[in-house]
Amino acid sequence: MSKLKPILPKAKAREAMEEIKPAFASQEAVTEANRCLYCYDAPCIMACPTGIDIPGFIKKIAYDNVKGAARTILTANILGNSCARVCPTKVLCEGACVLEDRDHDPIDIGRLQRYATDRVLETGEQVVAVSPLKSGKKVALIGGGPASLGCAAELVRLGHEAVVFEKKEHPGGLNTYGIAYYKMKPEISLAEVEMIEKLGVEFRCGIEVGTDLAVDKILQEFDAVFLGIGLGQGRRLAIPGEDLPEVADAIDFIAEIHSQPLETVKLGKNVVVLGCGNTAIDAVSQAKRLGAESATILYRRSEEEMSAYGFEYALAKSERCEFMFQVAPVEILETNGHVSGIRLAKTDSNAQPITGSEFTVNCDHVIKALGQTKMEKTLLEWFPKLKLGAGGKIEVDPLTQETSIPGVYAGGDAANGGAEVVNAVAEGKRAALHLHQTFTGEAVTPPAQTTRYGIEPPFGSGFYEPVRVSG
Repeated sequence: MSKLKPILPKAKAREAMEEIKPAFASQEAVTEANRCLYCYDAPCIMACPTGIDIPGFIKKIAYDNVKGAARTILTANILGNSCARVCPTKVLCEGACVLEDRDHDPIDIGRLQRYATDRVLETGEQVVAVSPLKSGKKVALIGGGPASLGCAAELVRLGHEAVVFEKKEHPGGLNTYGIAYYKMKPEISLAEVEMIEKLGVEFRCGIEVGTDLAVDKILQEFDAVFLGIGLGQGRRLAIPGEDLPEVADAIDFIAEIHSQPLETVKLGKNVVVLGCGNTAIDAVSQAKRLGAESATILYRRSEEEMSAYGFEYALAKSERCEFMFQVAPVEILETNGHVSGIRLAKTDSNAQPITGSEFTVNCDHVIKALGQTKMEKTLLEWFPKLKLGAGGKIEVDPLTQETSIPGVYAGGDAANGGAEVVNAVAEGKRAALHLHQTFTGEAVTPPAQTTRYGIEPPFGSGFYEPVRVSG
C-alpha cells in the first residue's frame, strides 16, 4: 500500500489549480480584437491545422457579435474551446501573427477564441449547422478522443450517422483525462462532448472494442470505421524498484487529478518526474501546485534537447520546479517496501550513463513521463492486414486519413505518434470530408474565405458547400 497522502485542504487545492490565464472580460476582448490588422493574406489561418478564419472571428468580436465568432470557430474546429486553452498558440497561430514581426505583442488569439466559445458552452446554444439531408451511411469511431470527436462532428454536419465507442466512462480522451488541470478542467471537455452529442453524434461508453464488442460485428453493421484509439500504457524503465507503490505513470497521475476531488489526490513531499516533454511539465507543475515541497524533473539529455515547449519550461521554473539535466535513473531505492530515493548516473552527450558517476537523490514519489507505447498488438488483432509504419504508427494517406484497408480510417496519436489536440481534430475532419465524398460523390470545399484572403487554408471555415465531382 502506498504511503502517499493528500497535502492541501480543499480550498487551497482549488486555488492552487486555478487556470493560468483568466478569461477576457467583454471590454478586454473588444480592445484586444481591435488590435488585429485583419491581414489580407492572414498567416494565422495557415498556421492553424483546422484552418479557422481567425481574422474573421476576431472582427466579429470587435463588433460584439460573439455568437457569430463562436460559429466561425466551431464550424472549423468543433473543439475550438479546448484548443484555445491547451494548444500551443504561441507556436501556431500567435507565432505566425505579423505584429510579432513588428516588435509588438501578437494578438492573443487563444484567449479571444476562448472568450467567444465560452459563451456557447455556458448557454448550451447550438451555433453549428447540420445538414437536413441524411445519407443513410453510418460510421463507427473507435475511441472517444479529439480525432474521433472531430471526425464524428463533421460527419453528422454533412448528413451521416456517427457512433463513438469509448471504453472509459466518459469520452474526450486526453482532453477529459490527460490535460493539466490548471490548463483545462475536465468539465470543459465534457461540455464539448455534450455539444457534439446535441449535433447528433451517438456515444456508447463503457464498451471495449475487441472484448465487449467484436470488430467483425462493427464491420458488418457500419459503412466505415475510424480508428482514434490513441496510445497505450506508459513506457517502463526496466530498473529495480519500478514496481514500488509510490511509482506512477504521468498519464495515470494526471487522470487521477481529473477524476477525483483535488483535495484527495495523494502526493509525496519530494516528487521526481522522469522525462522532459510537455506531459512531464504538466506532471511536475501539478505536483508543485498540489503541495509538494520539492518537484524535480530528471532528464537524461541536455536542456537544449528537451521536447517540452520553451513557454512550458518557463512556466514550470516560475512555479519553483527544479530541473536536473543529463542524468539517467539506475535504481529506485526503497526502505521497508516504499520509495526513499532514486539512484542516478550522469550521462554523456549521447545520453549514455558515465561509469562511476552515480549519486542519489532523496524522494518519496516517482512519476514516469517517458511516453506511451503504440497499440500494434491490438491493432493487428483487429485488422491483421493493417499496415503499420515506423514505431508502430498506423500508416494513412495524408490527404484522406484512409489506412491500407479500404473503408478504415485513422487519426490522432495512433496515426501521428503524438501531436497536439488541434492536429487530431484536423485529421478527424480530413477523414470525414473524404468519407463524405466516398458516400455521396460530393467533394466539400471551403466557401469564399479563400478568395477573401487570397490563400488556401487547410480546410477553411464557415459553412461547407457541396461540389459535385465529375467522373
